[in-house]
Amino acid sequence: MTIVIEYPPGDPGTPPHRHPGPAFGYVLEGEMVFELEGEPPRVVRAGEAFWEPGGEVIHYQDGNNRDDVPVRFTVTMLCEPGKPMVDLVTEDELRAKGWSRK
Repeated sequence: MTIVIEYPPGDPGTPPHRHPGPAFGYVLEGEMVFELEGEPPRVVRAGEAFWEPGGEVIHYQDGNNRDDVPVRFTVTMLCEPGKPMVDLVTEDELRAKGWSRK
C-alpha cells in the first residue's frame, strides 16, 4: 500500500506504532522527525528517503519537525493482505521499555 501523509505545522504525528512489514518513504515537503527503536531521532528533510524494517521494531516518531510549515511524505508499506498496516503500541509497553516523549 502506498499513501501520502500530511501533518500540519507542529503535529506530533502517529503515536508510537509498528508495521507488520517493511516501510519505505520519501519526504515531499517540510521536515519529519523520524525515530525507530534502537536509533536516535533524526530529521528527514524534503528530498530525503527513510525506511524501517517492520515487525517488532517500534516506530516512535514521525511528526512534523517544524511549527511553521506542513510536512508531506509518501510511504509504501508491505504486509500480508487483510492485516492492519499499523499496530499502535500500548503505554504499558512504552513504559516497560523506558521510553517517553519529551
